[in-house]
Amino acid sequence: MSQPTFSVSRFENRNGVFSFRVDGRLNGVRIRRNFKSQEEAAAEKSALQLKALQLVAGLQSVPTTLTTEQVRDAEAVFRRIADRGHSLAFYVEYALAHHREPATQKLLSEAVADYLATKDHEHEQDLLSEPHLTRMKRDFVRLQKHFPKATVSDLTAPKLLGYFEARRASLKTFNNRRGIVSTFLKFALQRDWMADNPLVKIPPRRIRRRRSSAATLTAEQAGKLMEFIEENYPTAVPFFALCLFAGIRPCLRTGEILRLKPEHVKLAENVIRIDGEVSKVREPRTVTIQSNLAAWLQAYPLKKFPIIPANLQHIREKAVEKFTLSHDVMRHTFISMHVAKFRSIGEAALQAGNSESIIRKHYLDLKDAPEAEEFWGILPKQAEGPAAPKPETPPAPALRAAA
Repeated sequence: MSQPTFSVSRFENRNGVFSFRVDGRLNGVRIRRNFKSQEEAAAEKSALQLKALQLVAGLQSVPTTLTTEQVRDAEAVFRRIADRGHSLAFYVEYALAHHREPATQKLLSEAVADYLATKDHEHEQDLLSEPHLTRMKRDFVRLQKHFPKATVSDLTAPKLLGYFEARRASLKTFNNRRGIVSTFLKFALQRDWMADNPLVKIPPRRIRRRRSSAATLTAEQAGKLMEFIEENYPTAVPFFALCLFAGIRPCLRTGEILRLKPEHVKLAENVIRIDGEVSKVREPRTVTIQSNLAAWLQAYPLKKFPIIPANLQHIREKAVEKFTLSHDVMRHTFISMHVAKFRSIGEAALQAGNSESIIRKHYLDLKDAPEAEEFWGILPKQAEGPAAPKPETPPAPALRAAA
């Protein structure tokens, strides 16, 4: 459809007086109007052209007290609700009835600091383990980097979903991130830093549970690892022996091995007593010292060889270059070899500090009896004195579980 045009021309009336005429057509109707001055004619021409444009675009000319920006906002809202079947007033009334502004606009950085202060206090009261607190603090550093300069009320469901899924996170990582943020948002709600919890719209991901195998070393690899350490880094022998033959969690940042003391290793009693301060899960447990571990600890006594030697990180890096040493592979090897040797899920769970369901799911039937015999027969080549073999302790009948 062509746009109507209007012209302004100088016109002489019959009485000889000149005027200015606006001439054109609007919606098929001829319009011809005279004005005394050219300015008035130009203004009329502009008004007629605007009206013509409105007719072409389906626009309406309505007197209003709204500003241009408010009119634009209203038009945008009407376009969004055009197919919803309710009026704009309906949605406004609903928002006024249900929306609640947070009492305090709290910066995310300040809120996180307050939250972590309460967690530090819980840790001091022995209600929270050091490893869990450390991991939590790392997660909140990541959260603040993702939302710099944000307030707590800025954490909407779409924004948090983007954070949980960042870097193509796995389902487990997604749930872990959500769990950390969930406890923080509950803390924020109690302090009126936000009006509602956006995680209501973000349920945890469902993960299909299936039996999987933990990464382990073979008996041959374990023997070569201990041989390599003994020949090249003898000061680190107790560290590797305790992680491999007693299943002590080996992480050099938050692992149990960092908190294990020589007094916990009771060689005369043939046990390692891991108390709540050492245990990752804050629950004490007792690990039986098998005959080969006794031989290693006699050859490299803890009074002379510290559990955490100097430059251990460098030594471990050298071991990683030669062997496949993932985060917990030595501990996984201990559990799988224990199950293969004694065929007891219950006893393995007690000594490893895991649940029986975890042992059954990840470690059952990973190793066979001959390989387990080879593993528990790995002995040091050097010894300060005769290594009297300790009797192997079979599990109690009540704890024995069918494989």
